[in-house]
Amino acid sequence: MDTAIQNYVRTLTLSSPDHYRVGPFTVRHNPDWELKFANYAIPDQGAEPTERDVSDLVEAFRSRGRLPRLEFLPSWAPAVEPALLGAGFTVEHRAPVMACTAAGLRAAKPVDGLRIAEPVTDAEFTSAAAVQHTGFGGEGGPEDGEIAWLRGATAGGGVSALATVDGRPAGAGGCSTPSDGIGELAGLAVADAFRRRGVGAALAAWLTRTAFERGFHTVWLEPGGPDVERIYAGVGYRRTGEKLNISLGPA
Repeated sequence: MDTAIQNYVRTLTLSSPDHYRVGPFTVRHNPDWELKFANYAIPDQGAEPTERDVSDLVEAFRSRGRLPRLEFLPSWAPAVEPALLGAGFTVEHRAPVMACTAAGLRAAKPVDGLRIAEPVTDAEFTSAAAVQHTGFGGEGGPEDGEIAWLRGATAGGGVSALATVDGRPAGAGGCSTPSDGIGELAGLAVADAFRRRGVGAALAAWLTRTAFERGFHTVWLEPGGPDVERIYAGVGYRRTGEKLNISLGPA
């Protein structure tokens, strides 16, 4: 599963018009969104980068005003982490990778007043992106890149969702464009006022079920912590591996 998931991420990155190559790395670059999670490099399978490869990668990130950063499954390219650590990179965290298939999906508990639907209007996409923006610690309104990601998921065969409770925006998230039947559930956020009420679990189950209805055979994700992992486990996600997030601070 690790190889299939990493192939999926790399394929999607290569399909982006803003990606670029540096040595044995493919960089996902988002010119409209400075968030570090939207800008990172992926090594080629089995890559063995030289010191020059790593220094060139760092310079490429810095010249574009981005934090030098990589996200990848260590089993995909075991020699890369030691090379990065030797160049001064620091491990942000090692995140579990979870996946779900149609046979394993479970229904979430109902939530009073909850309605989940795909955004259609500009106002709905903006509302969904605003929930994500503040849910992940942002201030002010959502960035253009956040709105574009939700629109792109829907337009590319993925799924986006806006959850409301009694008409108030309560949660949002999406499943990105699939590749070979695999997609990623990402950006799931619940507004502060609606947390610990089951909205997150219901939203995860809805997004996953809708993805399967659109032809996905596997949906994977990276939970934000143990509490979030338990929520996803409750609707059928299971650990399949580990992903490394690693970056280099300011010079």
